[in-house]
Amino acid sequence: MTSTIATSDDPFLSGGYAPVDAERDDVALSVSGKLPDGLAGVYLRNGPNPMFAPKGRYHIFDGDGMLHGLTLDGEGGARYRNRWVRTDGLAAETRRGAAIYGGMANGEFPTPEETGGGPSMKNVANTNVVRHAGRILCLWEAGSPTEVTPALETVGLCDFGGAFSSPFTAHPKIDPRTGEMLAFGYSAIPPYLRYVAIDATGQVTKTIDLDLPAPVMMHDFAITDQHVVFLDAPAVFDFQAFSNGEPIISWKPENGTRIGVLSREGDGRDVVWIDTDPCYVFHFLNASTSADGRTVTVDACRLARMDIGLESEEGSADADAWLHRFTVDLTTRSCRYQQIAELPGDFPRVPAALEGLSQRYGYYASFSSGRPDGGMFDSVTKVDFTTSAAQTHVYGPDQIGGEAVFAADPNGRGEDAGWLLNFVTDQTSLTTDFVVLDAGTLDEVARVHLAQRVPFGFHGNWMPAA
Repeated sequence: MTSTIATSDDPFLSGGYAPVDAERDDVALSVSGKLPDGLAGVYLRNGPNPMFAPKGRYHIFDGDGMLHGLTLDGEGGARYRNRWVRTDGLAAETRRGAAIYGGMANGEFPTPEETGGGPSMKNVANTNVVRHAGRILCLWEAGSPTEVTPALETVGLCDFGGAFSSPFTAHPKIDPRTGEMLAFGYSAIPPYLRYVAIDATGQVTKTIDLDLPAPVMMHDFAITDQHVVFLDAPAVFDFQAFSNGEPIISWKPENGTRIGVLSREGDGRDVVWIDTDPCYVFHFLNASTSADGRTVTVDACRLARMDIGLESEEGSADADAWLHRFTVDLTTRSCRYQQIAELPGDFPRVPAALEGLSQRYGYYASFSSGRPDGGMFDSVTKVDFTTSAAQTHVYGPDQIGGEAVFAADPNGRGEDAGWLLNFVTDQTSLTTDFVVLDAGTLDEVARVHLAQRVPFGFHGNWMPAA
């Protein structure tokens, strides 16, 4: 099956964003430099790749999920495989040979005759991909996870044995100490927020419904070894407006912004909500709780407001994100925050082994010029939270990347012993390389040259062979 999308003037359907047509299996890829010995496993990244020309105005969040897998054998060899996530909604469109679902920018829903028994809303499974308890899960926050095989073939929706069928965040956290996967789901109908804990075997052990004053878009959250942290920001859903052709989400700062801290051992009645200045966070870097349990430190890319281009195609000029540190005092119920790094950016990450624990180093996708240029990251910045120093690696002239994922050196010592992995696209030639940087120095150590461009996308993870 190939995409039916012709050349488009839509910026999210052209250039580095343009969908690719082919599902490929490429082996013995050409490598510049030397892939590190011992770097064995698969880097999986998800992202939108619509199969059919969109019905109405397209938003990048609407595209069908496509997985891109770069497998390293630990001995210098690399191969690539990509597959569409074959959701039930995509199957319904495949039967019709055309798009039948509207997207976030329009309120069009297909008729039962069009879906042929398929879902009324398409779960595009396009935002993230994680591995937990033997499952590989493709995530989209308005629906359940979609399971795929290690060969990237679609299995189907995962509701954890019927124990959690609510919407499931695209950003679950896996506790490196316990192996638990902690997650949440938000909804436009009550309960607006539901927290879930899933043990290392894949069994749901806890669900907690939390009251919110309004249904909001909550893209990410953070965990510590003692707490779960939510940001209740005023990005509010309005389905009545959506049905009238207006944006489904609008920014309502008069609603206020709160940070919620929930004990991982509690039942939800002890959640502490603390007011802070109006802001939004798409992505958290990490969080930790002090030894005495009184202070929670949260690192995140903070925006003054949320704008995903629904209210205007250009977006808002004050919707740039900078890395900040929030310090939440649970005794005084107060919050202060400060900017940590000078360059704007997003997609922050820490090593998986430090999820929920205090970290010295963090990494985020950045704009080296100091201002976003068409929303395309051209660099990765490493922040030292001990010295406040920051170091930036620019991928090269006209080269854009996404989220740099940390892969630990199995023989290394030190928090930053490992590599940063990323797909990087040359905007002139529209070719993609898989780039490996030394996480300690940010020096480039290798590039794997792909035979097909990887469209700019969202999130992924390194899954070690061991």
